[in-house]
Amino acid sequence: MKEELKRWYSPSLNKDIETLVFGYGGHPIILFPTSMGRYYENKDFKLIESVQNFINEGKIKIYCPDSIDSMSWYNKNIPPAHRVKNHIWYDKFLLEELTPLIKSETGSSQLITAGCSFGGYHAANFAFRHPWLVSHLFSMSGAFDIKGQLDGFYNDDVYFNNPVDYLPNNINPELWQMKIVLGTTDRDLCRPDNERLSAILHQKGINHWLDIRANADHDWPIWRDMFPEYIYQI
Repeated sequence: MKEELKRWYSPSLNKDIETLVFGYGGHPIILFPTSMGRYYENKDFKLIESVQNFINEGKIKIYCPDSIDSMSWYNKNIPPAHRVKNHIWYDKFLLEELTPLIKSETGSSQLITAGCSFGGYHAANFAFRHPWLVSHLFSMSGAFDIKGQLDGFYNDDVYFNNPVDYLPNNINPELWQMKIVLGTTDRDLCRPDNERLSAILHQKGINHWLDIRANADHDWPIWRDMFPEYIYQI
């Protein structure tokens, strides 16, 4: 399996950033790490290995960017308004740096976003904010309400990065074209988040699959089962 580490100075983030890339070509996927996870986390926990056949066959090419959660949503040492602003810089990095790189390497005009746990938040937020760029969203045990990270603080920046708040009013027509999978389990601590987001999508008439697995926890084993099944849907 082809593996490549890309590192560059990000003007959006004013720091060096790493992205681990797997594959030769195919549908591009941005695969986010879990909360405060690093770019190598999805490899270390064998999520990449679970879809290795798809990668080797050239069906998908996976980009695993580093997170800056410890500078944004999880940084309790700075005011909540600054946490949100730092995340907005991360979104700018994804939109203006990583996405053009992906397009230049794959020739694809659209990409897929995916992630587990808090990575599911990143996948959903980027997809719903920029639906013209995203053909598929695969969230596994995602959390979609960011307000709990902000100590009661709320402003427009929070609103536009909190999917359960802005999605009901989002009328981008591309949303109705996106293929969406919300994976969760019967014992998942994030199951209520997925059921809430599913209800919002249902109310808007946006087709999606709420996949609730039985006898499973919020953990890597079920995500390694889910991910290849979702890739097979492409």
